[in-house]
Amino acid sequence: MIPFLLFFRGRWKLNGWDIPVLDTDDHYTMVGGNLMINNPEKSKDEGRYQCVAKNIYGSVISRVVTIKFGYLDPFLTEERSAVSVKVGQGAVLLCAPPPHYPDDLSYRWLLNEFPIFITPDNRKFVSQTTGNLYISNVDPADKGNYSCFVSSASIAKSVFSKFISLAPQDERENVRKYPADIKVRFPDTYTLVGQNVSLECFALGNPNPKIVWRKVDAPFPSNYEISLSGSVFTIFNIQVEDEGLYECEALNIKGKDRHQARVYTEAYPEWAEHINDTEKDIGSDLTLRCEAKGIPKPTIRWLKNGIGYGKGDLKFYGLTLEDAGMYQCVAENKHGTIYANAELRVIASAPDFELNPVKKKLLGAKGGRVVIECKPKAAPKPKFSWSKETELLQNSTRMYIWDDGSLEILNVTVTDEGRYTCFAENDRGKANSTGTLSVTEASKITLAPSNADVTVGEKATMQCHATRDPSLDLTYIWSVNSHVLDFDKEKEHYSRNLMKEDRGDLFISNVQLRHAGRYTCTAQTIVDNSSASADLVVRGPPGPPGGVRVEEIRDSSAKLTWSQGTDNHSPISSYTIQARSMLWEDWKTVKTSPSNIEGNMEAANVIDLFPWMEYEFRIIATNTLGTGEPSMPSSQIKTLEAAPTVAPSDIGGGGGRNRELTITWMPVSREYYFGGNFGYIVAFKPHGDKEWRKVTVASPEARRYVHKDASITPSTEFQVKVKAYNNKGEGPFSLTAVVYSAQDTPIEAPTGVTARSLSSSEAQVSWVPVVQHTIEGYEVRYWRTQDKEAAAHRVQVSSLSNSTRLENTLPDSHYHIEVRAFNAAGYGPPSELYDIYTKKAPPSRPPKIVSKYIVGSRVSIVWEHVEPLANESRVEGYKVLYRREGQPGGMLYSTGKHYIDIPVPKDGEYIVEVRAHSEGGDGAVAQVKITGEHGGAVSVQSASITSLLFLVLVAIRCLEL
Repeated sequence: MIPFLLFFRGRWKLNGWDIPVLDTDDHYTMVGGNLMINNPEKSKDEGRYQCVAKNIYGSVISRVVTIKFGYLDPFLTEERSAVSVKVGQGAVLLCAPPPHYPDDLSYRWLLNEFPIFITPDNRKFVSQTTGNLYISNVDPADKGNYSCFVSSASIAKSVFSKFISLAPQDERENVRKYPADIKVRFPDTYTLVGQNVSLECFALGNPNPKIVWRKVDAPFPSNYEISLSGSVFTIFNIQVEDEGLYECEALNIKGKDRHQARVYTEAYPEWAEHINDTEKDIGSDLTLRCEAKGIPKPTIRWLKNGIGYGKGDLKFYGLTLEDAGMYQCVAENKHGTIYANAELRVIASAPDFELNPVKKKLLGAKGGRVVIECKPKAAPKPKFSWSKETELLQNSTRMYIWDDGSLEILNVTVTDEGRYTCFAENDRGKANSTGTLSVTEASKITLAPSNADVTVGEKATMQCHATRDPSLDLTYIWSVNSHVLDFDKEKEHYSRNLMKEDRGDLFISNVQLRHAGRYTCTAQTIVDNSSASADLVVRGPPGPPGGVRVEEIRDSSAKLTWSQGTDNHSPISSYTIQARSMLWEDWKTVKTSPSNIEGNMEAANVIDLFPWMEYEFRIIATNTLGTGEPSMPSSQIKTLEAAPTVAPSDIGGGGGRNRELTITWMPVSREYYFGGNFGYIVAFKPHGDKEWRKVTVASPEARRYVHKDASITPSTEFQVKVKAYNNKGEGPFSLTAVVYSAQDTPIEAPTGVTARSLSSSEAQVSWVPVVQHTIEGYEVRYWRTQDKEAAAHRVQVSSLSNSTRLENTLPDSHYHIEVRAFNAAGYGPPSELYDIYTKKAPPSRPPKIVSKYIVGSRVSIVWEHVEPLANESRVEGYKVLYRREGQPGGMLYSTGKHYIDIPVPKDGEYIVEVRAHSEGGDGAVAQVKITGEHGGAVSVQSASITSLLFLVLVAIRCLEL
């Protein structure tokens, strides 16, 4: 077996017990701290493993690793019962997978034998949860033996069940329709954030139900897919906001079904705040804190050197050396455990400035502020004192010693120049460090930026000039609303004057609304800085309105309210309202009342909306400087229902089967449904009758109705009209149209059928037409006498024809031919059979060209006579096609001789094709290429003695000419 390799270092535990690693036993071996298990056994090695690591600073333990052994047992060997289902009904074949681990099986179904697998479609579905096979409505073609094929990716093993026989019961005369009935119902589902989740929904029914998915009262997740003809809804990388109630609806023309279940999202623990390695002074206070996110909320516990050490925050007051060690924060919920490790070191030492001395050279500006830092390494915290030259300093209004040892000097003057020394002392020793302070001239803004008022698209300049100490470099820093400008990243918007050091002017070449704000210029040296600010006012189109709400929703109108957005320093003059619906993705301007919405208004009515339609609205403000950005869309609303006002169009029909009246129409577009439960009322009556007969067609997509009545006479004139209806009432009727009931099938058979063979593969047939007026055409059937009639070829022609050509007949064969008339109602009786014999096949061997020879301006081509085989037609002559190479057509010659003279082409290359001709058709082709006069001489092929005799004959014939 393949050994397990666990990548940790140290001592290992199994289910809380130390694992003995002995030189005399090779079952467990340690490789650089990693535990290797040779020939693992389920009874001995399955369980929870943890590594314990230890050094001079303490101990830590690893996360738990669980080892389980996968398996997939065979299916039970009992025979499975056959399933018998009526055609049109649904069927479910149960898989009942065998015991297994882990639960990562995939399912397919075999049909009759391996490896023929069924392909899921909108009629067949294989659940990847149960393995069951669902067929929405059984078809006669579904007959066969089915086996559930189960695969485990983890252990690379597959098994399959005993075969189940499916026997459809065919009721050909009338296959019933069944409403949608959901059989695969996804349960309430718990999943972890970041995983992919698949919900299954499949329905039985005839015709095949359509599956529609929705998230109840919320939009779909941002990353989803609907697959397998709508049966599987997959959410990829699921997030907390994707939690909610999901619904699938199955519907067909006979009815619909609906199922809802909830998806819950939970989460593995994740650190929001965790511990880090820490050094603290002896005697100081410390709080170690961990915080983890997760669903359910994780609990927090602590380990010190691998041993439990409490819960919640760890607080230390007056740290001692014994508090040092390795600490682990452990966060856990039912989905898992995470560890955060950190070392706590407790430091004790005398003050030491070696790593962080006081700066040797210090600068301060006149009138400014200076802070001299004093930060030696020391534990516990030392006491601090300062001296200037030999004078010990005390806290005053200008000088102050901070708690961390730093010295602050306010309102600096030239007299503050000199040597400053910091003294630090604790119970373990003392130390000092010295630096020298020099005083410079202060920097000062001499020309401050001034307020500016510009319009969008114009230019703006913000001036800034300053002075500074000659020994120092000066830098200008600009910020907008406290945001420091990065001129490299924002060079498309801002530029500055780099030519003179005392000027830091800011330029904006194309002012936009986003450039408005408070601009601050800071003139800065390494010692001090000076600042000045000004406001830039930008006038432009209005900002987006806010708080769009929809109220007073009716069937074709709604009231909108909003709050005015920023006018950008130019009063709003008007508003425009736009909408979008399920029928169009782009925003469109809608009609309003009043038609012109003034700039001081914050409400208006939207009119001429479609009833029973989902809408979103947005509002755009306009002023004298232009049109602004649109508002955020309103929440989606649905207008109320109303009775239809639009009638179906293109009313027509006719034809169909005997004793039927077929009525057709163009369905009403979705926007004109105006309400739920939409359908059609079809009215019809024979011409001259007063009373209309009405029927209801419940499907909104329906476009035809077939009325069956044994009392209807063929080709009867009917008046028909159609109107729409919904929950709120009925709409207007369409214009009345005239259609005719179906014709009778022809009752007369064609007579005088005659036929003749044209070649081995073609024949011509003719007949005397029937006198019935409702004939639409004729069908000619022909088949070989040794074949079954079901294999007959068919040719259809219009009623205006009484002859046709039969193609693709086989050579030297005996054929039966019959003719019958047809119309929309069906076929009439067949004529009497007429027999013909097709001709033998044409010669299969091409002529053998023995020479081509140029004499003057002509080329003579000679070939050997073709001897037909016993089953081939006698050669009656030869056909010669003379054409330019690359072109299909040319000059066609016929001859009874074995040679031909043709003119030499002037230029280009020509092809000469020679074939034998017989009553069975044209035989195989032989080709020879001829090059024109400007392309060089025509060569003569090498020939046998017989060929040379032909050449002599040709030469003598040419001399005679």
